[in-house]
Amino acid sequence: MKTKILALFLITAFLVLPGCDNNPPQEAQLQKVTVLLDWFPNTNHTGLYVAREQGFYQAEGLDVEIIQPPEGGQVQLVAAGQGDFAVSSQEEMTTARSQGIPVVAIAAIIQHNTSGFAAPVDRNINTPADFEGSTYGGWGSPAEEAVLKSLMTKYQADFSKLKILNIGSADFFTSIQKDIDFSWIFWGWTGIEAELKNIPLSFISLREVDSRLDYYTPVLVSNENLLKSNPELVKRFMQATTRGYQFAMQNPDQAAEILLGAVPELDRELVIKSQHYLALQYQGDAPRWGEMKVEVWQDYADFMFENGLLTEQVDTSRAFSNEFLPAVQ
Repeated sequence: MKTKILALFLITAFLVLPGCDNNPPQEAQLQKVTVLLDWFPNTNHTGLYVAREQGFYQAEGLDVEIIQPPEGGQVQLVAAGQGDFAVSSQEEMTTARSQGIPVVAIAAIIQHNTSGFAAPVDRNINTPADFEGSTYGGWGSPAEEAVLKSLMTKYQADFSKLKILNIGSADFFTSIQKDIDFSWIFWGWTGIEAELKNIPLSFISLREVDSRLDYYTPVLVSNENLLKSNPELVKRFMQATTRGYQFAMQNPDQAAEILLGAVPELDRELVIKSQHYLALQYQGDAPRWGEMKVEVWQDYADFMFENGLLTEQVDTSRAFSNEFLPAVQ
């Protein structure tokens, strides 16, 4: 009897010794995943931060790190396997596919293009015809020139009479005070900021002046190898990310607080107001958050090809996929 008691004691002691737990904490079992941002953290990215802070990723067995690359190039990094997922745009993705870069869009973060050309109202720029004789401030992308030229031609304006300055990442509000008349902005951030600063802007929405410019921006992307080799990982990531954006749609104030908690240097009032705006834009009129249409991809690819941004047509059916999104509830 004493021998049996001693044996039971030793077995029990062994099981409770540190490092001898047969069921280690869940955190030790989480799979590390990286997401590369396209810009500084903002309300486009809120769903990612919500999914992380609310434990949605952890519930799917994932430990997600959100990274802002110092010099961009996030799509190339993901293609090279130096990141699992990234935030990009349909424009960037289409160009990448035309260059043979093996990346695929797996969700539209915002359902419709909320960007456009903005100018202080006193510049009297209300249609693309008014671009004549003015100065545009951009970031030096060939796509900018193609869009400007296409819209000016459509509105019978002379593109040669538009002055273009490369202002890079210079502040929009500083630039319009001294260097430029108008620029390309996203209303959900810079437009909201203008409202808070009481700076009236005229705004030419791209999707309203040419339906082909209603493309997906931003989008979530991954590389073909990961999609093929570990589709279950991708589905778990998208399950949690979808929950994050659904939460942001339903609880914009709380979602804004989560983003501010993760990135406290952001302007509080701007984040809250932007979050309310995007709560209505993330899913828009789609049957579920993230879903993309082949015609949207094809229309913009046609636009790019017609305007010399592509040397040959791209197989848009391979540029995106809805298969990793959760089913419609």
